Amino acid sequence: MTDRALVGIVLVSHSDEVARSVARLAAALAGGGELAPVMAAGGTPDGDLGTSSELIADAARRADRGAGVVVLADLGSAVVTVRAMLAEGDELPPDTRLVDAPFVEGAVAAVVTASAGADLAAVAAAAGEAYTFRKL
Repeated sequence: MTDRALVGIVLVSHSDEVARSVARLAAALAGGGELAPVMAAGGTPDGDLGTSSELIADAARRADRGAGVVVLADLGSAVVTVRAMLAEGDELPPDTRLVDAPFVEGAVAAVVTASAGADLAAVAAAAGEAYTFRKL
């Protein structure tokens, strides 16, 4: 383990199960070595489907290690919630960036890149570039 600060990743989904599953998948695919902090913020505090600014803020605080936080969201209102929180300016850690990226592929790219020690801009770019990954 090193003393370097790694970019944190927050995965926001309408479903707690989806957020946690994608976080586990991305962490597992990041390979060995130091793992960037990956936090899930899915569903509502009472376990229903939805988006919770409270859960997102908590996940972002836990993911923040001083190098910035990349947030990926799954669907419409999750994106709207994070954008509103960023606009407020005090609900998320400084240097928190919402990235337009495919949820699963972007999460894997972000976690792998962050775990390699890349900076916030590189992690955000890697997640966004996941749109270009061809499957066929």
